[in-house]
Formats: sequence, C-alpha cells, structure tokens
Amino acid sequence: MAKEMKIVVFMLGRDEYGVEVEKVKTIERMMPITRVPKTYDFIKGVINLRGVVIPVIDLRGRFGLPEEEATDQTRIIILAHAELEVGFIVDNASDVMDINEEDIEPAPEVVGGIQAKYLRGVAKIGEDRLLIMLNLAEVLNRGEIVKFEQPEA
Repeated sequence: MAKEMKIVVFMLGRDEYGVEVEKVKTIERMMPITRVPKTYDFIKGVINLRGVVIPVIDLRGRFGLPEEEATDQTRIIILAHAELEVGFIVDNASDVMDINEEDIEPAPEVVGGIQAKYLRGVAKIGEDRLLIMLNLAEVLNRGEIVKFEQPEA
C-alpha cells in the first residue's frame, strides 16, 4: 500500500511547490529581516521569531528565479531540517494536501529553471496539476548557507 504524505503547498510565480508538513514549524506573514553582511544574495538575513533568531532564504534567489516585491500574500515558511531552523520566503502558502509517495516521479534535469539537485521529484495531482517537491537536504546543506549558532545560555 502506498504511503500517504501530508504536504504544505506554496507558490513561486505560477509554479506550485511542496514540502512535508512535518518539516514545517510555522508559516508567518512577511516581517522585517535584518541583513547579515558577507552572505550570499539569496540569504536575506535573519528574523527574530518569538525570541529565536532564524536565518531567512529567498527561494527565488536560491533557485536563480527573478526577484519579486513582497505582497500581502508573501509568507515565510519556517522549516526544521537536520537541527537547522530556517525560513523560506515564498509568494504564498495556501494549502495542505495528501499525496501518495508513489505519485512522486524523479525530477527532470531542470524544472522551471531549477536544477534537479534541489528537487525530490514532481508529484502528479489529478490530470493536469504538478507539484514540485523540494529536496530540503540540498536546498539547506550546500555549504553556502551559514548556520547561525545561538550562544549557550
């Protein structure tokens, strides 16, 4: 029997992406981001979320997509992966859905300009809907992202 997964669906432009709901800690409205010097352009800085400093990545920049101005629909998805909490800026986050793991196919080399290494695969939803599943290990652990350590209390 196929394993069902709960997926948080978010948008970048007209494309739908997904991450496993168990990796998502919270989804926040856009908030002020403090820039951190000497980091890659796609690392927008840090936010203070209820007393916790969290690095924030612009997924558009990470994937080499054109930058867009934030709107009232822009969200920061806070994810926890491999002992790292990080926020992803997305155009909107609007849905949670169940998909079967067997509906996820390997990603082609490039999907919408995004290299396959960042993708877990592409899920077919119904007849005409595709959901691009992120490979969080690659998006977050490329050695380019500085892990912000909190001092021990």
